Amino acid sequence: MIPTLVVLGLLLALLAILVVAGNMLVNIGGQQVGIMERRYFGRGLPEGRVVALRGEVGFQAGVLAPGLHVLIPFLYRVQKTPMIVIGEEEVGLLESIDGLPLDPGRIFARRVTGHDSFQDGEAFIRNGGQKGPQTDILPPGQYRINTYLFRVRIESALIVTANNIGIVTSRDGVAMEPGRLLARHVDGHKSFQDGEAFVAAGGQRGPQIELILPGRYRLNPDMFAVEIRPATVVQANQVGLITAKDGAPLPAGELVAVNVEGHNDFQDASSFLSNGGQRGPQYDLLKPGTYYINPLMFDVKLDQVAVVQRGEVAVLVSNVGKEPDQIPEEQRLAPATERYVVPSGYRGIQAEVAGPGVYYLNRWAYIAYIIPTTNLTVDWADETPIADSGITPGEQRVQLFNPLLVISRDGFEMKVSVKVIMRVRPDQAPLMVAKIGSVQNLIDHVIHPMIDSSFRNQASSTEAMAFMQDRAIEQEKAEDRAREELEKYHVECVRVLISQIILPKELMDIQTRRVIAAQQQAMFVEQQKAEQERIGTENTRAQADQQINLVTAQIGVQVAEQTRQKTIIEAEGRARAVELEGDAEGKKILAIGRATAEAYQDQVAAVGQMNLAGIEVTKSIATAGLKITPDVLVGGGGSDGSGNIFSAFIAQLLSEHRNGAAPGG
Repeated sequence: MIPTLVVLGLLLALLAILVVAGNMLVNIGGQQVGIMERRYFGRGLPEGRVVALRGEVGFQAGVLAPGLHVLIPFLYRVQKTPMIVIGEEEVGLLESIDGLPLDPGRIFARRVTGHDSFQDGEAFIRNGGQKGPQTDILPPGQYRINTYLFRVRIESALIVTANNIGIVTSRDGVAMEPGRLLARHVDGHKSFQDGEAFVAAGGQRGPQIELILPGRYRLNPDMFAVEIRPATVVQANQVGLITAKDGAPLPAGELVAVNVEGHNDFQDASSFLSNGGQRGPQYDLLKPGTYYINPLMFDVKLDQVAVVQRGEVAVLVSNVGKEPDQIPEEQRLAPATERYVVPSGYRGIQAEVAGPGVYYLNRWAYIAYIIPTTNLTVDWADETPIADSGITPGEQRVQLFNPLLVISRDGFEMKVSVKVIMRVRPDQAPLMVAKIGSVQNLIDHVIHPMIDSSFRNQASSTEAMAFMQDRAIEQEKAEDRAREELEKYHVECVRVLISQIILPKELMDIQTRRVIAAQQQAMFVEQQKAEQERIGTENTRAQADQQINLVTAQIGVQVAEQTRQKTIIEAEGRARAVELEGDAEGKKILAIGRATAEAYQDQVAAVGQMNLAGIEVTKSIATAGLKITPDVLVGGGGSDGSGNIFSAFIAQLLSEHRNGAAPGG
């Protein structure tokens, strides 16, 4: 029987063996990394080193891969850490705790090979890896990295979205040349994703002339700081005016840089500089679109396109081109034109105007003066609604002044509303600009003073009422002067119109009373004429009313005359009978006289004395061919019926007269 103490000793020995065996076997999981520390029996670390190589005491540069490992108990101590996992949209940045010192002037360690993406720390140290932040990065994946030797920081990858750009500033590289604003371009760094290639190619420290365009990039954000900014977008109806912040200086006297080729709408700043691009405002411009331009190199100012409407022209003043003194003699304009109106290609006012349309105009290189070519109206009048302003179609009012206040020769203040209509012909527009600069200058410095002076002078030489009465003459005078003056500025005067003349109220009251008095006098004259005509009318009417009595009186006169004639005839007959008594002729005459007298007596007895007189008068009228009675006569008879006999007898006589028969025939 085995003694109890022996069994106990065997158990203790077995336990000790198990403990020692347990310390000798180390299992590293599939997603783990074993970091070893050698505690005893080895070389000491060289001066300045903090991580041990194989055979040296301290934390080892190498790591244990996943699996079962046998280690000498109590000689090594193992610390398990998870693997480094870099996601698809991430990058791993490393800083080495140990290694050689950095090269003078360098901020990031240079690249060394053979360390299997920093998974072989011992190879990193042996191959001359440097202490400090590393240039290289870890792309997406899983890594067994000794986190005691390398500090690893995971950052998001750089994503530049559409319509954006990345502006890069390098924290490492050689110094820029004096006077340079941006670091020069170098090749081979793959949009700054290869920091070592950037440094090896001579990349410079500071803001970079190159940009990062839209896309996904895995670069070292500790080495390259990237600022995301929007791309340059020129909208429709806009232009982009460019100012270069770097380049050769502008020549003396030049306002705009010369255009250079090959810069791809200023998106290749390096080519711009290498091709001789100049600092300052650029001649070339950007049309509507999206541009990836480095704002550290170029400043972009958005401006509206130049729009020339119908009824307008644009006169261009060029700030670029040859000097006017260099114009060949055969290209010079007529001597009568203004000096600074020049042909295309020369600095100055361009002789050729731009008609209606849309123009992508560089306002630094060309100044555009929009000149209306339709009728322009300048008013000196009280403000009125547009509908009542008197502006006709095809005419526009460019300015409104207060009515003119002028003093007449007799000391009255008058308010005069005037309208000046003018026109600038397209071919004369450059000459007008050369002479006065703009339509507004023409109005302010020529037309307004001229009209004001003209009407003051005209008013002071005439009386107020005469000025108003001679309005057409005064208007013509003002128009003649305006036409003469505007011709000096190559502007056509269409019309000068006096819209209204307002005299003082007291003067108008006097004039009103004078006009009313004159009208009343004229009215009285007309009334007098009317009364005279009325008197004549009444006289005629009275005569007409007494026509019957007048005819009766006339007939009575004729009856008396006939009676007198009868008496004379009878007397002559008797006297002749006495003289010729016994003579047959005497007897005949006496017989005729008696027969005539008897006939009269018989007629008087038959129709009455008044009716007989009417018959005689009617015979005389009928014999003379006069018509004083209507074709149908209606008469009212007296009690004795003589009126009807008289009327019937007159009608018979008239009928016989019309038919050519002799009375009584």
